[in-house]
Amino acid sequence: MSPTATNLVDTESGRTPRSVRYVSSYTELSREVQAAGLLRRRYGYYWTKITITVAAFAGIWVAFAFLGNSWFQLILAAGLAVVLAQLSFLGHDSAHRQIFTSHHWNDWTSRVLSNLFAGLSHGWWMRKHSRHHANPNKEGSDPDIGPSAFAFTPAIARNRRGLAARLTRWQGYFFPLILFLGLALHISSVQTLIQRRQLKHRWWEVAFITGRFGGYITVLLLVLPPGKAAAFFGVQMGLFGLFLGGAFTPNHVGMPIVPPDLKIDFLRRQVLMSRNITGGRLTNFAMGGLNYQIEHHLFPNMPRPNLRRAQSLVREHCAKHDVRYTETSFFGAYRAIIRYLNTVEHANTDPFRCPLAAQYRA
Repeated sequence: MSPTATNLVDTESGRTPRSVRYVSSYTELSREVQAAGLLRRRYGYYWTKITITVAAFAGIWVAFAFLGNSWFQLILAAGLAVVLAQLSFLGHDSAHRQIFTSHHWNDWTSRVLSNLFAGLSHGWWMRKHSRHHANPNKEGSDPDIGPSAFAFTPAIARNRRGLAARLTRWQGYFFPLILFLGLALHISSVQTLIQRRQLKHRWWEVAFITGRFGGYITVLLLVLPPGKAAAFFGVQMGLFGLFLGGAFTPNHVGMPIVPPDLKIDFLRRQVLMSRNITGGRLTNFAMGGLNYQIEHHLFPNMPRPNLRRAQSLVREHCAKHDVRYTETSFFGAYRAIIRYLNTVEHANTDPFRCPLAAQYRA
């Protein structure tokens, strides 16, 4: 994902073009990060986290069997949502090759954690997420800001008509709909497995997700009557969507939107369109390390526990090269997101519109 450049010197002026200076800037930062050992694998951290999280998953189902027909099962449903979110974050890390040096080990670890435990298609997510990382917040390229229940860009908002257009002015207040995100992710996973015949290891994914979903529903109905089983499923799925949505949404929504025809150097493409979230260990746990979104986008294969250590290097580098580094609190981010969504039709989110900001162009 590192940028490349040609024409290193402008033969007429004898100066290095801006685009090449920006590439050199990222290369300089990358060397500092590597020299600090921040790209080395953290096997102890990940093996411990995987073991504890899988044990918690098993423990919840043991407790579920002992508790039996009780409304207290809804507490376990909430606990299961937390554990499944953590397993999804681990699947994300493995898909980014943060855990092992071996691509094969990372690929299959992510496939098992995502498909078999969380019930989400690894192949579907990889296709979507890779496009996002390549062009964050770029219209027509980033699937995360494409047409959906929400209008994330001014262009989409302006094209809405009738009731949809009127609701767009209030869509920020409908953000609790992320409770349905978990269900939407499951549906998209199943649709991909049915429709995409060329998906790598498709039949393994079909087997994992079918077995997982079938086993889940069977166990619920063996222990609980249909009403309580449906309540358990609803609480778990709703909170699962809330946890994942709460981790993903603050990172880019309300940040600059990149026009389809604009080319930007790699460092600014990742930093200007991303937002970090401040907080302590609880925030880091709840967001699966994605609160360090800028560092993650610059170095997607950096192990999660190293992102915090890399932050000071990245922040200093951005200050040195006059690149805006955005960081805010969790609630501050959501206030900005709600305000942006409610005014998206008239939002000016292009940082390259004024002459001064044009210096950022590659």
